[in-house]
Amino acid sequence: MKHGIGTLVFASVLIGLLRVVPAARSAMSASAPAAIEVRHDTPDHFQATFTPGVKLFSNRPYTLKECPPRLEGKRFIRNLIGYNRFTVTRSGTLLILARSTQHEAVEGRGFTPEDTPPFQLFGTNPDDAARVYSRYVREGETFEFRVWTIVLGFSEAVRRPGPDWRSNRGKKLYNGIRLPETWPPVHMHPVSTEPMPVPYLDHPPEVIRIDVGRQLFVDDFLIAETDLARTFHYPEKYEGNPVLKPETPLERGTEPPALAARLPELASRPQPLAGPKSGGLWWNPDKQLFELWYEAGWIGTICYAVSRDGLHWERPELDIRAGTNQALPEGLHVDSWTVVRDAWTADPAARYKLFISTGPRPGTCYISPDGIHWRGGTRTGNMGDRSTMFYNPFRHKWIFSIRSGFRGRSRHYWETDDFLHGVQWDDFNLRGIGWEEGQPVIWTAADRRDPPDPELKNTPQLYNLDAVAYESIMLGFYELHRGPPNRQAAEQGTPKITELNFAYSRDGFHWHRPDRNMAIAASRREGTWDRGYVQSLGNLCVVQDDRLWFYYLGFAGDPENTNERSMLSGMYANGATGVAFLRRDGFASMDAEKQGYLTTRPVTFSGQYLFVNAAAPQGAVRAEIRDLNGEPIEPFTLSNSRPFTGDSTLEPLTWRGGSDLSALAGQPVRFHFELTKGSLYAFWVSRDRSGRSDGYVAGGGPGFTGPVDTVGNR
Repeated sequence: MKHGIGTLVFASVLIGLLRVVPAARSAMSASAPAAIEVRHDTPDHFQATFTPGVKLFSNRPYTLKECPPRLEGKRFIRNLIGYNRFTVTRSGTLLILARSTQHEAVEGRGFTPEDTPPFQLFGTNPDDAARVYSRYVREGETFEFRVWTIVLGFSEAVRRPGPDWRSNRGKKLYNGIRLPETWPPVHMHPVSTEPMPVPYLDHPPEVIRIDVGRQLFVDDFLIAETDLARTFHYPEKYEGNPVLKPETPLERGTEPPALAARLPELASRPQPLAGPKSGGLWWNPDKQLFELWYEAGWIGTICYAVSRDGLHWERPELDIRAGTNQALPEGLHVDSWTVVRDAWTADPAARYKLFISTGPRPGTCYISPDGIHWRGGTRTGNMGDRSTMFYNPFRHKWIFSIRSGFRGRSRHYWETDDFLHGVQWDDFNLRGIGWEEGQPVIWTAADRRDPPDPELKNTPQLYNLDAVAYESIMLGFYELHRGPPNRQAAEQGTPKITELNFAYSRDGFHWHRPDRNMAIAASRREGTWDRGYVQSLGNLCVVQDDRLWFYYLGFAGDPENTNERSMLSGMYANGATGVAFLRRDGFASMDAEKQGYLTTRPVTFSGQYLFVNAAAPQGAVRAEIRDLNGEPIEPFTLSNSRPFTGDSTLEPLTWRGGSDLSALAGQPVRFHFELTKGSLYAFWVSRDRSGRSDGYVAGGGPGFTGPVDTVGNR
């Protein structure tokens, strides 16, 4: 076994390779109690005294019913009902209480039952009776327990503090964030429903670098002081949707791919689909075209389409399957998949990357010079279905968003430099049990701030997470599953409800979701093309002029095709592609109803000219640059600032007496904005008068020459 936390067999089993000390049981009983250190995500009030009536778990109301005299008065760990994890800091005896259903598993790990007879831990159900086990444990051993176990009888338990972000010694990112040396983080909690921690917001860099991209106000990372109000905004669906719908035999499912030979029901009951179930839509500056990879027919094949305007799509005939636009070799089918146009590679034969997941089993990675002819076929480690991948250009890493099941549908994380040969991770438990080095790490899931669906009443689950680099951040879509359960949807022939919620990250791992409203919601209405099962494009969006275009997949379903025993019912029928529009940088605005201000944290830049994205048609925006003592720097003062009145996604702010900021390059300063009756969306310092941001533009768009904005308003 590899060094690490170990492997758990059955819920609540102790994990880690434990060394049994050959000693008589009487000697064990006589030894001093062990001391332990509890992991940092344990509840603050994690210790209690074992006595009748005491609450046993932090997230359940169960109280102790019976208490053997031998145990009364001992301290125990009051943790989540499904999770306990700690490290022994001093060797000694450790006691564990396990329900009857766990006896075999606990004994199989070398724990010995005490003479104390079983007793009723809580309730009246015989399964809720507990037995006492003991074992001599050694300093440095790490333990993990699952479901219905209680740790007690220790001499001391201290709560280990969480990772101190301020003491990080790892890589320094483009924005000044310093990562910890252990990366990716391994401390995510598989059971806790608390929102994902975002440590760089609690401990931002002393000085933030703003050379990359437009600086967005989706969080408080950049803000030191403000009295402006933050408003979140959402894409508006195009009235002409869908822009791509099932029309060809492959898309309608009447000419099924090879999969139908194994699943005849696909051929007998076609499930039309023309949509990018993640997929990919990228601007090709060489061809001056949008290229779209989409799924044709449910669990069918990948097809290829092109467009000049993003609304009208052509299906060129390709040489993979005569008379079609199929872009996947014959004999392959897809379940979940992603295509990335790799503008960063030096190898023209690997310009396009394709990842296919047909889980629950390993996925496969391919490369291609043109996005049509694929080679490679490298197998990954294991994963659940609906797994995807994306590229993080800030860190030059391929990220695999792996479906797992530690809190309903959830995500594990794997990153690699090498798309083809860095994906052979070790098999891991999809429930987040017993992580070891070499396995994907627990990443993220829905949490307590995701409210139950108002109609279906189900607790949300994280169905998928796609992401792309946009300007100075990683932009993500949490695809939240609302219900109903698959079987119920299959019985009705209606799509299950999944909807899309914006997420933002500045380190590529920790996601901030300050607003839980759905950015792109299912219509939920019978007869509409996007009634349910709304899913994101793999690269989320492209940029056209002053707007972001978000393409998404929606399903109408087929209520005449029902099958309670099969997932191949009408719940997956009649899928199509639509688009929704959002102002460029328009995720969040800082607003003044009358008048207000915003002052940034200390920042550094290497550019020359200040630009803003702002809307103040009846007001004005002015700016001042201050030193670290808060003193205005001449001539960049409010009194010299020329006010901007209007609505623009790319507007220079200038001063009388000079607007070239190059003399301040590399010097920590603060920007101070005064806003009257308006909204501020973003600011940045451009290297020239074009207003280029040198940030990322998601899937690109007309006018851009690559994945980065090097053109501004040219």
